Amino acid sequence: MAAVPPEIDTPEILVDRDILERNIARTAEAVAAKGIALRPHAKTHKIPEIAALQLAAGAVGLTVATIGEAEVFADHGVTDLFIAYPLWVGPRQAERLRGLAEKARIAVGTDSIEAAREMGASLGDAAGSVEVLVEIDSGHHRSGVAPARAVEVARAAADAGLPVAGVFTFPGHSYAPGMPAEAAAQEQRALADAAGALAAAGFDVTRVSGGSTPSALLTEGGTTTEVRPGVYVFGDAQQLELERCAPEDIALTIAATVVSRHEGDSEIPRRIVLDAGSKVLGGDRPAWTTGFGRLLDYPAARIMALSEHHATVVFPDGAPLPALGERVRAVPNHVCVAVNLVDEVAVVRGGAVVDRWRVAARGRNR
Repeated sequence: MAAVPPEIDTPEILVDRDILERNIARTAEAVAAKGIALRPHAKTHKIPEIAALQLAAGAVGLTVATIGEAEVFADHGVTDLFIAYPLWVGPRQAERLRGLAEKARIAVGTDSIEAAREMGASLGDAAGSVEVLVEIDSGHHRSGVAPARAVEVARAAADAGLPVAGVFTFPGHSYAPGMPAEAAAQEQRALADAAGALAAAGFDVTRVSGGSTPSALLTEGGTTTEVRPGVYVFGDAQQLELERCAPEDIALTIAATVVSRHEGDSEIPRRIVLDAGSKVLGGDRPAWTTGFGRLLDYPAARIMALSEHHATVVFPDGAPLPALGERVRAVPNHVCVAVNLVDEVAVVRGGAVVDRWRVAARGRNR
């Protein structure tokens, strides 16, 4: 992607289709070479056109975070969906899962005896149509049970009439400097222990699911049957900071205009202000990151403050400062949040807008 296309009014999200397709193909080929299936997490993009590109490249299905996201992609023809979340399924959720199971193969997560029992009771006669994967804590310490507890949760699910397909984890601690390789190793050990325990208890373990964008390409075949990266399609400032992608891999940027410019002095930093604030960039800033985002064409700059409609970008001494009115491309820290803030994205190829894609699963948070 070169300059911001002239037909774009800022701020607006741009997706470079050439880079997007290259990212999709590269990851699909790398994962397939290890004998592992790819099940991308669609919460990153929420866009059916991108899901179609992933499936055409060999993905076995999609991962989603909510029943609502699953409904959107099922309505767009996706026939294999995993809701990788420890759902609490009451009567209303059960009714929606029943409807999904009529359109697609559906699997969901669980990490407790109580949730498994409630799910089975709510689904009733339809319990056998929804597969379950037990979530394992592989070091992120969010949801998930220790590998040693996988069997008791799986037994509760089976007793409730739910088919137990296997185990999954999210190595979220891979999102920290120096951690992707160690998180991938911890993930492999936890999944191997949990899957082995289930097999020893008589379960037919067909799915062992792991992988985040920082760790997916570090996952080896053998234990893990599938990985679920999401951010890899776009890249973002966090992945740049973790050195899990390069600037030329960034497929999604926010086009923004310089609306204020200050050369600074000994006490005030050199800075510009963009017309793209937290309402389009998102507000994520993990403690280890060096800012709220970056500018793709000014690598020394950092977005150091966000208001709703302002982004303050600081430049070191000696770095060129963009002119007032210049249009730049900002890279958000967390691309999943940015996409969920807009109704559509502009698709760019060869410096021109060639399409617009609706963020169809935006707001489908339940």
